[in-house]
Amino acid sequence: MSGHQGLVRMESVLEDRERYGVPDAILLEDYQNEAVFIDNLKKRYHENVIYTYIGQVLVSVNPYKDLGLYTDAFLEKYRNVNFYEVPPHVFAITENAYRTMTSEVTDHCILISGYFIGEHKYLFHLGDPVGGHILNYLLEKSRVVHQELGERNFHVFYQLLAGAPEDLMAKLDLTRDPNGYFYLKQGDSSHVGAINDRGSFEAVDYALDILNFSTEEQEAIWGVIASILHLGNVTFSEDDNRNARVSDEDHVRKCSKLIGCEPSKLMKALTHRTIEARGDIVTSPLNPDQAGYARDALAKSVYERVFNWLVGRLNTSLAAKEIGRKTLLGILDIYGFEIFDRNGFEQFCINYCNEKLQQVFIELTLKSEQEEYKREGIEWEPVKFFDNKIICDLVEEKHKGIISLLDEECLRPGDATDLTFLNKMDSHLSKHDHYFSYETAVNNKVKKIKSNVTNVEKVKKTINKDEFRLRHYAGEVAYRVQGFLDKNNDLLFRDLKETMSQASNVILKSVFPREEVLNKKRPETAATQFKQSLANLMDILMIKEPSYIRCIKPNDEKRSCNFNIERVSHQVKYLGLMENLRVRRAGFAYRRLYEIFLGRYKSLCPATWPKYPGNAKDGVKAIVDHLGYHPDDYRMGETKLFIRLPKTLFFTEDRFQMRKAELATMIQAKWKAFMYQRRYQKMRDAVTRIAKHWRRIKAQRVLARRKWAVGIVRAFIKGFITRNEPVNPINERFQQLVKCEFLLRLSKNLPKNVLDTKWPPSPAPCNETSNILHGMYRTYMARRYVKALTPEKRSMFEEKVLAEQLFKGQKASYMDSLPQWFMTSRLTPVDESLRKTAFEDIIKTPGEKTKYCIPCTKYDRHGYKPRDRLLILTSGALYLLEAKENKLKQKHRFSLKEVQGLHVSPNTDNLLLVQIPVENAKRDKSDGDSNPKGDLILNVPNVIEAVTKIISISDNAEVLKVAETDCIGHTMKNGKQGTILLGKGNNITTIDKNKEGKLAVIAGH
Repeated sequence: MSGHQGLVRMESVLEDRERYGVPDAILLEDYQNEAVFIDNLKKRYHENVIYTYIGQVLVSVNPYKDLGLYTDAFLEKYRNVNFYEVPPHVFAITENAYRTMTSEVTDHCILISGYFIGEHKYLFHLGDPVGGHILNYLLEKSRVVHQELGERNFHVFYQLLAGAPEDLMAKLDLTRDPNGYFYLKQGDSSHVGAINDRGSFEAVDYALDILNFSTEEQEAIWGVIASILHLGNVTFSEDDNRNARVSDEDHVRKCSKLIGCEPSKLMKALTHRTIEARGDIVTSPLNPDQAGYARDALAKSVYERVFNWLVGRLNTSLAAKEIGRKTLLGILDIYGFEIFDRNGFEQFCINYCNEKLQQVFIELTLKSEQEEYKREGIEWEPVKFFDNKIICDLVEEKHKGIISLLDEECLRPGDATDLTFLNKMDSHLSKHDHYFSYETAVNNKVKKIKSNVTNVEKVKKTINKDEFRLRHYAGEVAYRVQGFLDKNNDLLFRDLKETMSQASNVILKSVFPREEVLNKKRPETAATQFKQSLANLMDILMIKEPSYIRCIKPNDEKRSCNFNIERVSHQVKYLGLMENLRVRRAGFAYRRLYEIFLGRYKSLCPATWPKYPGNAKDGVKAIVDHLGYHPDDYRMGETKLFIRLPKTLFFTEDRFQMRKAELATMIQAKWKAFMYQRRYQKMRDAVTRIAKHWRRIKAQRVLARRKWAVGIVRAFIKGFITRNEPVNPINERFQQLVKCEFLLRLSKNLPKNVLDTKWPPSPAPCNETSNILHGMYRTYMARRYVKALTPEKRSMFEEKVLAEQLFKGQKASYMDSLPQWFMTSRLTPVDESLRKTAFEDIIKTPGEKTKYCIPCTKYDRHGYKPRDRLLILTSGALYLLEAKENKLKQKHRFSLKEVQGLHVSPNTDNLLLVQIPVENAKRDKSDGDSNPKGDLILNVPNVIEAVTKIISISDNAEVLKVAETDCIGHTMKNGKQGTILLGKGNNITTIDKNKEGKLAVIAGH
């Protein structure tokens, strides 16, 4: 049913009418119930079916999304198809109009009303127009100077500002922001998300080129549009005499430049008015309000005249070049009834037009029905309908209608106002059943109009004193009289006309001819002009074959799948759809050609199934008799069957759907029997052929496989025999297998950790590869091990590496130090507690960080007396502390930069001589002795660890000196030189002073 599915006959959708509704509203049982009609539209809308017929009237509901309904392929399905044979669509309307034009050589017209959804471009797809002509009715020129909240001015203004190139914008003195122009910002709707103003400007500019508008004409068009914007920014204030003067002359200069006139002339024309009375010419100044009126009148007149010029220019471009009689297809696009909160002169004219169109619709519809009944030989049954001629006369009747009264009030001398016009209507029309106002509410007709309100005062409360109401065919509409006289007069002061006639703009010069200025005859009023043009339009429509499209907007938010019943009901009312339905349904609801009806329903009667030998009319008669139609439910015409009630058609269609199921079952059974029999025969023949061929193929495959196996075995044996030879074609495959097997075995027996040096043995061809892989894998394992180290472990490794560089091969105790990790502190818990308190808080220099702590023995530099000390290494210095009575006392402190040498023996002892410059030793007076004390002689457990820590922190490996002889010289107290003797002895290392007074260090084994 959606637009994406294939086309089906209209009767086919009746089977699922509860879901999709009916395609033609005349098939509704309760056709006079508006709620039933709207519910049918809603069902179809929610199934993406936007079109519904009322007879030959097409109702279109805007889906606000692309349903794929207008493709070329979809269009082809509607070509050369009967109007009622396919679902409702705008293509069906145009196809029917096109076929009528070509077959009967008659003119046709399509009347479109309501919120049209942009289907104009699809109306000509079924034919090739040779020309065209545009007629313009009632341009809403008041929109140029005023917009209600939420409305926009004409699109061309916004398109110019959004899309014009920079050089054109500069030439026109324009800026991009629409809110900078008074005529554009009143509706507070300058930017609309769904509208691409820039793209539209480009399309308009391109169209002007295609239609052969000259460069001068295009520049003149954009100049006029820009001049209106500048004109709207002209404001007026009072001078000392309370006359109007221009507040900002810059806007007048910009406007004058684009129009092509002197600024002073335009400024004077806007603020003065020249009147010729009895041969005398009088020029009088205007007050600011009058000047504002003159400005707006000029803007509206300029826009209207240029618009009409553009229509004429387009008609010149669209004029048919061929000579001879041509059929015409006219399209009338009108909004439909307008019923707003505030309705004015424009709504009055539009609704008057819709009353005339409704009158034509009823007349042409009844005429069409009568002609069809006459052709088919069926007796015509009179149809009751609301004749809105009384409303049309109320508006247009000569000397008595509203338009005549309005013209009289505009032309009469004296102070005529909108309220005097209202009083005139009250006095002349007070007894008319379709007119009332606040003053005429006492009339009994108000009680008839509002049968539920009998109190006159209550009725008056619903009517404003400045409005009148008309009872249209679509409902009651209230019109405010403000602006009726001004808009009907539509006067443009003579001074402004004369200024425009002298303009150099080529378009303005042509639309404001000099003859008009000289002509003193008062022009006809706007309402009279509209009435005359509407009368001409009615004459045109009455001589053409009509088609109708009624467009409905389902919601105000332009959202898809949103059906607002209240909003739709409002449009159904003012489009007059229920009246259309009632008139169309007054006779027979359904009619079809005998051939079509017989072709669809012949299976319902044994006499006509499967093929009827006689004529179609007799066949249809047999069907209706077999189904038991009541004689009053149908009529037999010359070529068509007429069915009065939808329920008769629904009964027939339901019987047809049941019959289809029966026929489908019968056909399916026959078809299955035939197909299974043919399938069995084919399968039996196929089995025989397959078995025969398969036995041969199977034997061939066994033979080929055996030959292949022999070749493989032979090649393997030869490769094994020559496996130790260089690679050649004979042993190449075997060696590949050996290598693959080795790699597979190797992958399952790889070492698990970096210390595991085992490696699987390899065959001869893989020896080189095995060695390479072994080295790569060792590197990989080492890399993986290193990556897994914590920062602390990494630092320990770096210290171990440094120790190796310093002591490997230099000191005998180095190898014993390898298994032990270096530590940051080797103090006892008591000493560690003292360090954390006394040293960290009191002794240590601020900014330094403790790096290493160890207990040691210090030997006096005079007498070599041993003393227990704590050696603490910080980031900047070396401390030697005495721990005594739970206190720490600083004995020595040397900056690491002051350490000149670290001397150790090559033996297993723990001797460490810290050499410092003499001048630094003089400063070390920790014991209160003013004499220099010399170098430090220490016995440090884990001496390799301690020295490595010092060098790591000082980053100076050059201070390490490993003794190459059996003695080490050192500086003693008072600067004297001493000697430390080095030697090897028993298992225990001893450090004592010998008889010669020297310090002897005997390392144990």
